[in-house]
Amino acid sequence: MRTLSFVFGLVLTATPLAVPSPASAAAGWTVSGPGGGVSARLALDDAGRLSFGVDRQGAPVLAPAPIGITTAGTDLSTGLTLAGRSSRTVRERYTRTTGKQLERDVTLAESTFAFTGAGGARLDVIVRVSAEGAAYRYVLPAGGTVTGEASSWTLPADAPAWLLPYNPNYENVRVQTTAGSAAAGDYGFPSLFQVGANYALLTESDVDGRYDGARLTHAAGSGAYRIVLADPGITATGPLATPWRVAVVGDLATVTSSMLTDDLAPPSRLTDTSWVRPGMVAWSWLSEHSSPSDPVRQKQYIDFAARNGWPYVLIDEGWNAAWVPEVVRYARARGVDVLLWLHWTSLDTDQERDTLLPRFRSWGVAGVKVDFMDSDSQDRFRWYDDILAATAAQHLMINFHGATIPRGIQRTWPHVMTLEAIRGAEQFRTRAATNTMFPYTRNVVGGMDYTPVTWAVTDRDTTDAHEVALALVYESGWTHLADRPETYEAHPEALRTLSRLPTVWDETRLLTGAPGRETVVARRHDDRWYVGGISAVAAHTVAAPLGFLGGGRYLAETLRDGDHGLVRESRIVRRGDTLEVPEPANGGFVTVLCAYTGAATCDRPVRRVPATTLTLDPSTTDVHPGGSVTVEAAFTLPAGGPITGVKLAARAPQGWTVRGPAVADSGMRGGDTLRGTWTFTAGAGVPTGATELPVAAEFTFAGDPGSPDTPGKRPVHVEEVVRALVPPADPSGTPAVSDLPFLTESNGYGPVERDRSNGESAAGDGNPITIRGTAYPKGLGMHAPGEVTVWLGGACTRFSAQVGVDDEVAQSGSVDFRVLGDDRELASSGVRRSADPAAPLTADVSGVRILTLRVTDGGDGKNFDHADWADARLSCGS
Repeated sequence: MRTLSFVFGLVLTATPLAVPSPASAAAGWTVSGPGGGVSARLALDDAGRLSFGVDRQGAPVLAPAPIGITTAGTDLSTGLTLAGRSSRTVRERYTRTTGKQLERDVTLAESTFAFTGAGGARLDVIVRVSAEGAAYRYVLPAGGTVTGEASSWTLPADAPAWLLPYNPNYENVRVQTTAGSAAAGDYGFPSLFQVGANYALLTESDVDGRYDGARLTHAAGSGAYRIVLADPGITATGPLATPWRVAVVGDLATVTSSMLTDDLAPPSRLTDTSWVRPGMVAWSWLSEHSSPSDPVRQKQYIDFAARNGWPYVLIDEGWNAAWVPEVVRYARARGVDVLLWLHWTSLDTDQERDTLLPRFRSWGVAGVKVDFMDSDSQDRFRWYDDILAATAAQHLMINFHGATIPRGIQRTWPHVMTLEAIRGAEQFRTRAATNTMFPYTRNVVGGMDYTPVTWAVTDRDTTDAHEVALALVYESGWTHLADRPETYEAHPEALRTLSRLPTVWDETRLLTGAPGRETVVARRHDDRWYVGGISAVAAHTVAAPLGFLGGGRYLAETLRDGDHGLVRESRIVRRGDTLEVPEPANGGFVTVLCAYTGAATCDRPVRRVPATTLTLDPSTTDVHPGGSVTVEAAFTLPAGGPITGVKLAARAPQGWTVRGPAVADSGMRGGDTLRGTWTFTAGAGVPTGATELPVAAEFTFAGDPGSPDTPGKRPVHVEEVVRALVPPADPSGTPAVSDLPFLTESNGYGPVERDRSNGESAAGDGNPITIRGTAYPKGLGMHAPGEVTVWLGGACTRFSAQVGVDDEVAQSGSVDFRVLGDDRELASSGVRRSADPAAPLTADVSGVRILTLRVTDGGDGKNFDHADWADARLSCGS
């Protein structure tokens, strides 16, 4: 990540003004942006109150409105005097990993105004102006506790407005109104207003844990919108620079392409972003909510993504740590990376982050989707600071759902691929009129995870081409396509387009449109242009000028709505031509423009990874602390190829060592095998339980086109593991199972409880084990589906328990109890219900190494299935 900031012509004019009283004569100052098109006006009235306004091309867009800040000790919104002014020119040059313009070079004029207030309190107001708008922030050199801001904006009461009634996840329905007639209440950023021929987009930038997120509040009938903070008080230790109060001003083309919010944000915190890769994501939760809990179904999504060159699959709520590592290995061998969903409270402590994030990385997970933050408080922004640093340290990309809006976060933290903060397709009600507002509002300030292209959403008034075009018109570093593989394959022309769309852009231009009516946008990626249109108006023909093209002829390949479904058509165009596309009501289209070479299509090959195999011998083993196992690996390319840069190596898990060199081959062809041998040794202090000993091959392959977003080669990672068990001591006597260490455990709700019923979701919250009025001091409390495994080592002969549904359930549950030895069923109870008494369950476990106690839901779902293994015991040798 390259980020450079330049400061030119620093002019210090901080000459103190000799003013005997806090109030001063009215004064005003102008800060003009490069070219003079946009200027900011800062004024001080006779009472020492500040106001701020913005002009464009000499005409007011935002009339002067009160600004200022209050702290617990001082009111710095009145009684101010100017102490001095300094000015400079700031040039920002940086490269983004995501967004509508990857390379940015912008110049801003900056002036710092120093004021003093009551008791000599100091307040600096910094104003920055670019060709795209103006912004200001406060600096409190002495810090303190901020209790509020007087910051505000003033619009003409009749100014058309596109506003979002505020809630902290920014998922309310955006409304079209006017500045004055908008309902009284709070509105979320960004807010768009039209003033004559100009537009003003109001938002903020550079918010982190030193402050909180703001919103606008409005009184009915007024054109005034005042800043309201999320917290009653914001405490700063030492000097405090507040977030920027930002107004993007200009025509709609200026607003939609603006990056002013990013220009004002801090530079990248990352020096290496080579591991950050945007791209298309297959996501199953919206179209089939239960699928994230099904590893077989997730592999089907992975196969679909691999066939179509999509680099990611997101496994949402419901995944299980017991099977995720194997699914990740399956995906990576096919050139697909896995993303995992988490509730934010799973990562809200240092301990959780230090435990879970390295574990995900060790599995090979590429990134996480974190959900339900639902707050703009300072505490929550401090959490954002922590999670951003922690995920970056583990090279895990991140997507924030149930989140606040972007405020320059994707410049500062380039591994943020996208954020929700939008009423997207997962609300299951799609309207063209609101879809056409988002490109001019929410999506201006950063990646927007709308989860588009969903035939699963049946309550929509959009056409099929409109749905496909959302993947282009909306910018998101990760674009989560939210329908089933079978649905996309039933729309082959849509899938053909989606499998070749980039998700990051070198350049973006609005060609035509208006909020709530239509959007036609052109985006460039490398040497080709993509034009996408969505409509919320009656049937018409779109006329998009192609003046942005370079010289020569281009093939324009368009996907649009036809009379009987999606159709594809082509024509040859030149710079200066007009692209004309017929659209039905609420329709859309996607056009790809590539240099015309005589080919009939702009399609490029889809990235498909050659099939390989990696076998390990042994595949399972027992290793005692201090012991070793020698593993032989064979990596084979059965057919096809060639593959290049092949490397085969072993990796030692924590507490283990591995001996043996990596082996390599510069190229392999069909039928070739690469072999290696390694010896893994368990350290004396390794914990008991299951461990995976990984061996992996990495390679590139000839003809790999790369992904649409990543130039060059993405190595393919093929990994298999030896499943090693570090066993505890063999049990002896007649131990209770609840007193033995668990090798593995899983549970349908909360953890498995020892000597208590399942209870609720927390550990230790169960009750005494009770079945039909009989209490048992020992046993296991489970919730179907669940199981535990324990080590017997062949030392035991008999298992016994009293099984049943615990009395704590409020309604009838049903559970089937099963006893397995070394994965072979030894005994089962049949379905036991709440009304049934405890039933004896015994099994001969002679020679069994690993005992599994499993409960299933009885075939009618898991509700109220609190399963008790009462007085579960073993008979073992001495």
